[in-house]
Amino acid sequence: MHRSSLIFFKTTNNKYTSKNIQNDAGFSMVEVVAVVLMIGILAVIAIPSWFSFINRQQVNKANDAVFAAIQEAQLQAKQKKLSYSVSFKIDNQIPKLAVHPDSTAASSLSSDQWQSISESSGIQSRQITFFTNLTGKNAVNSNNPAVNTTTTYLNNPQTITFDYMGTLPNFVTPTTGEAPGLKIVVAASNGSTKRCVIVKTILGSILKGRDNECN
Repeated sequence: MHRSSLIFFKTTNNKYTSKNIQNDAGFSMVEVVAVVLMIGILAVIAIPSWFSFINRQQVNKANDAVFAAIQEAQLQAKQKKLSYSVSFKIDNQIPKLAVHPDSTAASSLSSDQWQSISESSGIQSRQITFFTNLTGKNAVNSNNPAVNTTTTYLNNPQTITFDYMGTLPNFVTPTTGEAPGLKIVVAASNGSTKRCVIVKTILGSILKGRDNECN
């Protein structure tokens, strides 16, 4: 084949090749729309699960803080050989707690002695709330020991007190059926997740519960 013919063939072939490459580059509008729709569908499916996960993490962290506070009150009572208390309340929809000597009533504590669960756990304010079955110091309603789910109930602080041995003085529970224990329930504000700390026996055993165990 003549040299000029070869050059013409190569040039023509390169033009076709270049044209094909340009036509194949990028995405069509239909493909872009399809991808966007798929991403949107996946987001709609994933977002509720993500928010549920975040709620569980927040409630777990807050419940850990409650557990630690109750343990701290019990430890202080044993170490200092005097009665020590941990108190809980809702203040402007914000759950708070305080560990303090029992000689100081919860109602007499200053504002800086109350610790916000939100601040201590890195949780956004008003994302969680408290419930309890406490009706008085170390006491529950003998006729209805279920957890009280009215948040205004904790506008007045409720208190758990340990004596110098770390046990519960004046521990009052129903006389029939299994003792429910003293329960502090931490729940997501939307009610989707519940965790709790239960002081179960007069000896002051402390355990964690979840969901139906927190009723």
